[in-house]
Amino acid sequence: MNVIDHVRDMAAAGLHSNVRILSSLLLTMSNNNPELFSPAQKYQLLVYHADAIFHDKEYRNAACKYSMALQQKKVLSKTSKVRTSAGGAASNIQAQSLPSEIEVKYKIAECYTILKLDKDAIAVLDGIPSRQRTPKINMMLANLYRKAGQERSAVTSYKEVLRQCPLALDAIIGALHGRLPPGLLSLSVKGAEVASMTMDVIQSIPNLDWLSVWVKAYAFIHAGDNQRAINTICSLEKKSLLRDNVDLLVSLADVYFRAGDTKNAILKFEQAQMLDPYLIKGMDVYGYLMAREGHLEDVEVLGGRLFNISDQHAEPWVISGCHSFYSKRYSRALYLGAKAIQLNSNSVQALLLKGAALRNMGRVQEAIIHFREAMRLAPCRLDCYEGLIDCYLASNGIREAMGMANNIYKTLGANAQTLTILATVCLEDPVTQEKAKTLLDKALAQRPDYTKAVVKKAELLSREQKYEEGIALLRNALANQSDCVLHRMLGDFLVAVNDYQEAMDQYSIALSLDPNDQKSLEGMQKMEKEESPTDATVELDGDDMEGSGEDGDLEGSDSEAAQWADQEQWFGMQ
Repeated sequence: MNVIDHVRDMAAAGLHSNVRILSSLLLTMSNNNPELFSPAQKYQLLVYHADAIFHDKEYRNAACKYSMALQQKKVLSKTSKVRTSAGGAASNIQAQSLPSEIEVKYKIAECYTILKLDKDAIAVLDGIPSRQRTPKINMMLANLYRKAGQERSAVTSYKEVLRQCPLALDAIIGALHGRLPPGLLSLSVKGAEVASMTMDVIQSIPNLDWLSVWVKAYAFIHAGDNQRAINTICSLEKKSLLRDNVDLLVSLADVYFRAGDTKNAILKFEQAQMLDPYLIKGMDVYGYLMAREGHLEDVEVLGGRLFNISDQHAEPWVISGCHSFYSKRYSRALYLGAKAIQLNSNSVQALLLKGAALRNMGRVQEAIIHFREAMRLAPCRLDCYEGLIDCYLASNGIREAMGMANNIYKTLGANAQTLTILATVCLEDPVTQEKAKTLLDKALAQRPDYTKAVVKKAELLSREQKYEEGIALLRNALANQSDCVLHRMLGDFLVAVNDYQEAMDQYSIALSLDPNDQKSLEGMQKMEKEESPTDATVELDGDDMEGSGEDGDLEGSDSEAAQWADQEQWFGMQ
């Protein structure tokens, strides 16, 4: 047993730091005395040394050392040709025990991918002959092609993965939660064609009959047919063999979210995390929904728990960013969103968070870039389009917003969500007010409980001063759900018809649902002042003193904001 065998055994045992030190010393010896090790031994040393450096996450250095190993392999190939005629059997045995050249090229590509040098990674993998490409090489190539917009090449590579490994499910569906580039179903490949690639396996292995239904469910998701996707996943989830599967529950929650059913989305996310307390996937969407609903304390707890699980995933950073965003700390939300994107450039939720923070900070053009990238990654997620439309409206780009809304309507069909988006834009132009009303009526006919449609219809009725009609609309919507915005709007309508007592009750309910809802608080305070003008006059000095206290609080808030800004500058320097 020679020294190279010891290095190999330590590498196999995972003693990477030891391998790095010893291989470095041996390579220096080899450089000073080229006759000390054979070309094959030097090749082995370079590969083991590069592996140890890769393990230390020094990817540029590792890529360089792997390239040196490949150069050494070329030298070895030339010398082996000369020796083959003399002693072929021994040299063949030695060649079989050497690290694979294909594996070394894969490692170089992996380094380039981590370093975001995708073109270099593609160039390395393209250099491997098709017949020598392993499933993981084809999978990496497919993902890189997809990211580069080379969809035809991506489809070919994904299909090759499935030919080699028919149960490679990620090659079929890709990631729905922004963690990986999408698979075949998002590249215009029909669900039936994809299912046919797995049919032989389904028929030959017991208890896999559910797989074709599973493929169908994800085909509906990628086609944007949320309701049929929900029905199909529910049918799978009810089957005893797949009941309480966390991945299915997270996918179901995600589709409920896409369909605008916040209540069921939150319910399924909660069910999933109860089954798996270490769950990270999809928790960024769950945190966003909880923050949007005003449950900021729960969001803070969720973010802290996920940071304890892993701070190397985008999800905990997004969750903390959502907490900051809905606490109106936009600069901190911007920092946290940027950090999440740094960890995972495919995180749709991180892009939306950063885009929303930029928009609210008045940096609309930068926000547009982020919403467009989110749209590219998730073309069937309506919240990506809504963010972009909000940006257009904020910059008075009604024509652009109308074009985008019409495009969504034509592409995804006339459902409650697309009708409401189009109506939202129509409400911005006095000429299209009647069209907005018609669109909202159609949306509510499809889904009477769709909150966004109810809110927009109520806004329109408020403009027209049809308060009784607005009250009836909001009461009907609140019959089967409890929503902070709807309770607050009902309070506003009740004030307009002088029903102050019930209005106060509605504001109280709204604040119980979201204690940070400033508009409900303002509505309640305004009513209190209007109900007791005498008390307000008598206790003028006292009110002035309270006002001074409030000013003091605001000044404290400014200083606190300045402290956050200082911390963010410090974070940015790290």
